[in-house]
Amino acid sequence: MRIPPDTSFLFGKKNYILMAIGLALITIGFFLMTGPDANTRPDGTFDPNYWNEDIFSWRRIRLAPFLVLLGFGVEVYAILVNPDAKKLEE
Repeated sequence: MRIPPDTSFLFGKKNYILMAIGLALITIGFFLMTGPDANTRPDGTFDPNYWNEDIFSWRRIRLAPFLVLLGFGVEVYAILVNPDAKKLEE
């Protein structure tokens, strides 16, 4: 099946680049949330009587969720931006 020459894609190159940036921000944010859980000692062993304060680190509580939300915001913008804006102005 052949695509007619006047057919264009729904999104432009700029949209796909912004979507990739948003996806990268979301991935980095989720990666920064990972780490040992509340009952893991620094040597990596599980101990139900040990409390690891690193679960409340600035990286996990503030930075990672901010990056995830920023990534979702970039994704929404990438979907809503008009790839034919230059053509409409002319």
